[in-house]
Parts: sequence; C-alpha cells; structure tokens
Amino acid sequence: MTIFIYAIYLLCQVLTFAVFINAILSWIVMASPRNRFVISLYLVFRQITNPILAPLRRIIPLIGMVDITPIVAIIILQIIAQVLSAYL
Repeated sequence: MTIFIYAIYLLCQVLTFAVFINAILSWIVMASPRNRFVISLYLVFRQITNPILAPLRRIIPLIGMVDITPIVAIIILQIIAQVLSAYL
C-alpha cells in the first residue's frame, strides 16, 4: 500500500513539473513561433499535460487573455501530494 501511495505522490510531483514546463514553453512558443525545437518540445509536454488541463479548461474561463488552468492544476496536484505525504 505504501508503494502505491508513494507512486501516486511521485506522479503528482512529476505532473506538477510537466504543467509548469508546459506553461513556460507556451510563452516561449508565442514569443518565438519559428523555433521548431521549442515547438516540438511544447507539443510533447502538451500531450502529457492535456489530460489534466483539458477538463479544467472547460470549467475555468480565461481571465482576459490569461489561462489560469495551469496554476489551478498545480495547486490541485500539490494538495493531493500533501495529503498523500501525510500517509507516508
């Protein structure tokens, strides 16, 4: 049971990192749309984080031109990680 909880905790931490990198890469892609390496890297991280961010994007509206779903996703993932760390 402890290994299962630790695996989910670790997954939450990895997904938090992926969501953060995805958000940063989205800004870089907008600033430099011709850089193929950055675009490719962004698409990889987008595929990883889309299962988490897509449902949140249906619920949370844009604030002006700002998408706050990565912030909400990171907060949710960190809450889950903290609850799980209490059981470790």
